[in-house]
Amino acid sequence: MGNSAGQPMAGFKQRLARSPEFARIAPFAVYAVLGFFQGELGAESRYWFYIAKTFIGAWMVWTVRPYVQEMRWKLSWEAVVVGVAIFAVWVGLDGLYPRLSKLDAGANPFEQFGAGSAVAWFYIVVHIGGMTIIVPPVEEIFYRSMLYRYFVKLDFLSMPLGRFHALSFVVTSVIFGLMHPDRWLAGIICGVAYQGLVVRKNRLGDAMTAHAVTNLMLGCWIVWRHQWSFW
Repeated sequence: MGNSAGQPMAGFKQRLARSPEFARIAPFAVYAVLGFFQGELGAESRYWFYIAKTFIGAWMVWTVRPYVQEMRWKLSWEAVVVGVAIFAVWVGLDGLYPRLSKLDAGANPFEQFGAGSAVAWFYIVVHIGGMTIIVPPVEEIFYRSMLYRYFVKLDFLSMPLGRFHALSFVVTSVIFGLMHPDRWLAGIICGVAYQGLVVRKNRLGDAMTAHAVTNLMLGCWIVWRHQWSFW
């Protein structure tokens, strides 16, 4: 029983080791699929699926870590500056350009579970923790590490992270922006800034840190100002 139960995990890890593409796509794909079901199975599913994808995403990041060498956090003053600047752009530009999708009211846990309730605060803590600690590595290894280089070379690992390729730089940033249709312009600027950090530093960790700074500030701002539509 124990041996058979461990076989799927062993097979999963073998595939991670064999395929650098799979190691960088799998966390993003799982996170995206679970996100799709948020709100689709009743009002509360928006909250429980986010909690589920955060914990599953954390497990995925931990599992792929040995197979994604560039997924290492790095702290630099440039990363902090970019993170703060993108937060300002994300909030400051909101409503100043057309949206590509209808703006959702967002997940207001106080409305769903009661003002000041423990469940609401649990959700808030998990949400901010997820967007700060889990989302950056999941998205950065997919967009800035794999996709950017894959558009240039199918054997993307042979391309240094610091190599600048104008077309791929633009295309990857636009794709990242369009994945946020309600705030696509801010998303494109965000993609340009984070990819620029990767190219400048020739490593992924600074972009992960910048992404985390942006999301942490955004999460705190959302709760402070009750701007739930940003979720």
